[in-house]
This record gives sequence, structure tokens and C-alpha cells, in this order.
Amino acid sequence: MSDEVRSDDAGANTRKRPKPGERRIQILQALAGMLEQPASDRITTAALAAHLDVSEAALYRHFASKAQMYEGLIEFIEQSIFTLTNQVLERESDPAQQVGRIVALVLQFAQKNPGMCRVMVGDALLLEHERLGVRMNQFWDRLESVLRQAYKALADARAAQAPTVEAQQGAALACSVLMGRLLRFTRTGFKRLPTEHLDGTLQQLLR
Repeated sequence: MSDEVRSDDAGANTRKRPKPGERRIQILQALAGMLEQPASDRITTAALAAHLDVSEAALYRHFASKAQMYEGLIEFIEQSIFTLTNQVLERESDPAQQVGRIVALVLQFAQKNPGMCRVMVGDALLLEHERLGVRMNQFWDRLESVLRQAYKALADARAAQAPTVEAQQGAALACSVLMGRLLRFTRTGFKRLPTEHLDGTLQQLLR
């Protein structure tokens, strides 16, 4: 019996060592968690290391710079949002439903991930490397392009006189609403939820 206990203890100690790639994920999770503090200042690598109870050198074994850590968060946002939008486009043939579900999923993602929301609106990227802001802008451009395609199909279905123009206007408006909702969420300390009055908002966007 005692031998079995010692064997289990040894296994437990062995499992404490992170698997390859696991520490990298832990660092990104910690950074996202620290960003969920509404009044948090610019996060330093020293503060992040202290939060994880590791040295700064340990962070740099997994990321060449803090900018790379933020890029890891942006990659997660991109993969999450665009995987879901692709699923919506594949499964939903009604363009109005496509627009509604894409808008809803972006708002719901931000609401569930407040730290990521701060990255999406650029709040967390202030004073960080400028390439991060550029990449986040590319995310919004790509999302607007996806929405433009759905709005174009909707305009065609409604036999609009200027479907391309209506698609551009609709997609731009939808992205403006998304950005506004996310900004309000961050600036109210995550109190005003992005999904507030969601059904009514979608009706306005689909008029």
C-alpha cells in the first residue's frame, strides 16, 4: 500500500512539469486574465511573470517579446471568430440570418472574453508595438469583408437597385455597431454588456 502511494506521488510530481506548448498557453491565459481587470495599467512582463510566479527569463523562453504574446492573443481571436463565421456561412443559406448570427457571435465572444475584448478594440494595445494595432485593424477589415458578402446576397435577394453600395453601407454600419458595443463594454468596466438589446439591434441592422 505504501509503495503504491509513493508511486502515485512520484507520478504527480512528474505531471507538474508543463508539457511542450502548455507553458505558452498558460502565459497567454494569464495575460488575458490580467487584461480582464478594468482599471489595469499597461501590463509589464515583470507583472506577468510575478502573476505566474516565474522569472521574466522564463517568459522569454516561449516568446521573443511581449508583442509576440499579444500576437498570440490576436491569433486566438482570429481563429475563434473566423472559424465560427465560416461555419455560419456554410450552414446558413439565408443572408439575413448570416448577418445576424455573425454579429451575435462577435458580441458573445467579446462578452465571454473581456480581456480579448480589450485587444479587439485596441485598448490593450496602446503603447505596445504598432504592428499589433495594424494586425487588429486587418481583423476588422476581414470581418467587414465577410459581412459585406452577406449583405450583398441580402441586397440581391431584395432586388435592390444598388446592391454593391447597400452591401458596403450595411457592412460598415454593422462593424461600427460592433466596435461601439465593445468599446462601451470596456469603458464601463465590463458592466454594459455587448449583447444588450441584441434582437432589437439586429432588426435595425437588417432593415
